[in-house]
Amino acid sequence: MHFTDTVYRNPYWPTFPLLQITQGCTHNNCKFCTMYKEVPFRMQPMEWIEEDLQEIAEIAPDATTIQLLSANPLCMTYDKLATILEKINTYLPKMEYIYASTRVTDIRNKTVEELKKLKELGLREISLGVESGDDWTLDRINKGYHASDIIEQCKKLEEAGIDYWMTFLNGTAGKEHSLEHAINSAKIFSQCKPMLVGTGGLTLFPGTPLLEEAERGEFTPLSEKEMLIELKTFVENLTCDCYFITHHTISGKNLTGPDFLKRKDAIIAALENEIEHGDLDRMAVIRSRKKTL
Repeated sequence: MHFTDTVYRNPYWPTFPLLQITQGCTHNNCKFCTMYKEVPFRMQPMEWIEEDLQEIAEIAPDATTIQLLSANPLCMTYDKLATILEKINTYLPKMEYIYASTRVTDIRNKTVEELKKLKELGLREISLGVESGDDWTLDRINKGYHASDIIEQCKKLEEAGIDYWMTFLNGTAGKEHSLEHAINSAKIFSQCKPMLVGTGGLTLFPGTPLLEEAERGEFTPLSEKEMLIELKTFVENLTCDCYFITHHTISGKNLTGPDFLKRKDAIIAALENEIEHGDLDRMAVIRSRKKTL
């Protein structure tokens, strides 16, 4: 298999098979991320893709799911992506579900009709690394789009019938804009129909512009307690029904699961308990040991 350096995958999807169709990230400028800093973006050569599909077909000819890599493989044009999906179906005729993570901006260059055709070829589910629905925060961390873009592209996915995940990056606005980040993100997410909303807490990794800004006093990170308060504010203002998960350092129960609106009060209660009684020092230690997003 032709994989480039570290392999990042969605842990909630099967670990095999994985198919890399691009290398690196087209944007690679988010101020908090180091995942692809040393990997120049390029399209995976088609001969490599075919060789990998042949290998997968030999090992798992009855595979029904596959996860596309790397950072944002849907940046490809419709024609190139459709060709690859057709090859997946040729080599793996029982394929049912094709999944990929991608950027909001990758949906722009595809019409609703093209997205519908991609779904017919098996593209059923994608993850969008949204991080925030607050324009100040999006500009602050250099995401390369605004809240209106999130809504516009998600509506296209909904019309095409492609399920999608949305992520909220807790703490990424710092103390300077924490409340607005939480409330405005929840408002934008609530105008969409994600099948899943996932949250994670910001860690400042060496080599990131955000850490350098923090060291210069230009960015003020939240404490563990402040992170929990911000996450609680986000949850309080979120009104879309979905599966809800968190990768925060929280130890509390009742946070992850389906039927968000039915469980919303329980989630808020669990967060309130963590805010008042959680082992914040332990949470800080867990965060300090993280090596990557």
